[in-house]
Amino acid sequence: MMSQNIKTLLRSARRRYWHEPQLRAAAMRADAVLVSFPKSGRTWLRYLLSCYLAELAELGFQPDLATTFRVLPNFDRSPHRGVEGFVGKRPNLPLILVSHLPFDERLFLDRPVIFLVRDPRDVIVSAYFHATRHKRVFDGPVGAFLDDPTYGLPALISFTNGWAGALTTRRHLVRSYEALHSDTEEAVTGILHFLGVSVDDGALERAIALAQFDRMRKREQEQGIPDHEYDRADAQSLRMRSGKAQAFGDVLSPTEADHVLEACARGLTAHGRALLAATGVDLEDHGMLPRMEFQGEALCASAPS
Repeated sequence: MMSQNIKTLLRSARRRYWHEPQLRAAAMRADAVLVSFPKSGRTWLRYLLSCYLAELAELGFQPDLATTFRVLPNFDRSPHRGVEGFVGKRPNLPLILVSHLPFDERLFLDRPVIFLVRDPRDVIVSAYFHATRHKRVFDGPVGAFLDDPTYGLPALISFTNGWAGALTTRRHLVRSYEALHSDTEEAVTGILHFLGVSVDDGALERAIALAQFDRMRKREQEQGIPDHEYDRADAQSLRMRSGKAQAFGDVLSPTEADHVLEACARGLTAHGRALLAATGVDLEDHGMLPRMEFQGEALCASAPS
């Protein structure tokens, strides 16, 4: 039987010499990339944008949780969810590649970036249920999950640091899950302006209504997510599991919640901490240095030339 190390090397070689050239070609055509660490609210934002853009571009269909990938495809080569399924560029329909990949200049080139960030305590809780109930790749209590190198805080911190450094050299816009919750219309309007897409108030209002949590949750229970097999009768296994901001206290103890912030304060770079500040999280009481001057909206890059 082939060892796990050999399998990993083969996958890495195939990705480097077969997939990467195809993805770089896609990146060259892209108008922007939408990036987030897993469980930061990407499914919600993608669906909302796809509903808006499908109407604005008169695509002739209202996206569901399967066809949303035709409007905002993953930055991969999946036939159902990746670049190959994109409906094609046309007026009012930019190519926005959606990704959870760590920053890699070979892949992302110099494309503009929409970066979605979320309170790390909420992220880690959502990631825990995703790993234990959706994918079933982790078996243990949430306290043990926090420091898991593959799915827990080390992965979140490494991802954030990598992208925070990259964003300093490219045009970008930061949006937080919390801002999307507090004023969805304003947050999405800013994204549309960043993309150079016209804002139709009526279409945006309809897209926000279609992307309400209860409606998306019902769709997921009926349809599931393409290429994912999981128990849709288990509410904790759903992508649309909670739909709340600042709900980490329902799962994490105060000590565990503090551990998340302390790990971020220790592990994040100055740019990483400034990026996290867009969520409203304050790391100053957890051993971090004074904040950098740019934070929140000020972290968004300059307007296009």
